[in-house]
Amino acid sequence: MAKETITFENICRDINSGKFAPVYVLMGEEAYFIDKIEELLLKNVLGDEERDFNETIFYGADSKPEPVISAARRFPMSGKRQIVVLREAQELDRIEALSSYVKNPQPSTVFVICYKYGKPDGRKSLITESKKVGIVYESKKIYDNQMAGFIVSYMRQRSIAIDAKSAQMLADYLGSDINKLEKETDKLSIILNDSPVKQITPELIEKNIGISKDYNSYALINALATKDVVRANRIADYFDKNQKEHNPVQILTALFNYFANLMICLYSKDKNKSSLMKALGIQWDFHFIDYEIGMRKYSAMKVFNVIHEIRIADAKSKGFGNNSSTAGDIYKELIYKIIH
Repeated sequence: MAKETITFENICRDINSGKFAPVYVLMGEEAYFIDKIEELLLKNVLGDEERDFNETIFYGADSKPEPVISAARRFPMSGKRQIVVLREAQELDRIEALSSYVKNPQPSTVFVICYKYGKPDGRKSLITESKKVGIVYESKKIYDNQMAGFIVSYMRQRSIAIDAKSAQMLADYLGSDINKLEKETDKLSIILNDSPVKQITPELIEKNIGISKDYNSYALINALATKDVVRANRIADYFDKNQKEHNPVQILTALFNYFANLMICLYSKDKNKSSLMKALGIQWDFHFIDYEIGMRKYSAMKVFNVIHEIRIADAKSKGFGNNSSTAGDIYKELIYKIIH
């Protein structure tokens, strides 16, 4: 099997084109990608008329390695292939015993191991042997500060454009819940079906999902980066009145991430844009705009103090050392200390 970078997109492309590996080990913290690859394999490996005889699904908590291996070794009842899926493999006792099959897999079987919220020991035979004959894919968690970039990539795969502000609006609203992202973007995709321009805009999101295009953490960060005190306080007031959609902990986390990254930029010896983007793990240019502004507006010592103030505000928002301040009071005090 030719070696190439193993990505979610590459795996899906091969499956859709009818190229199947004999073994798939799908593991990691983000269940969404594991579920999607399994779903795609179940859809494509067999035709509808073959599934009753050639599709076998086990669950780790209810199984032992021996019946799973026995099922994988048998020949298809009809047709060229069978598929054997082990769901919740993290619950299987003696999972390493599956390596005896993986060392010599049945060519007519597509064997899928779904190991969620962690991964098997990569030094042992199951993983090392699986890499030799098939696909080992780690589904990594997408964190909140990576979500906007992921949304841009996700929509691009669906041939739909999305601008920076729109991506951040969705990221603020959805957090790192990719299943919710799929649901909401499916809704937007349907709306765009008859549109000659396939692009998601802030206005489209505001009208159809109900997220304000002017009041989100992206807008607040931009207001603080530019030291626009009036706009920053207007956004904070909106957050205070709409805490169900704009949880203070999420907002303060977004501010902390921005200023912590800004500190990295200010202390970096190499101020080249591409170098700083690489250091921050930023993939898209639009994510870097507020850092460019912030480096002109804030000194390193000021950012150090700002991070300290955000930590204090976060503690207050969780009830530590705060008996009476509302979220609005905490925001206003913090904005004052950041900008002045």
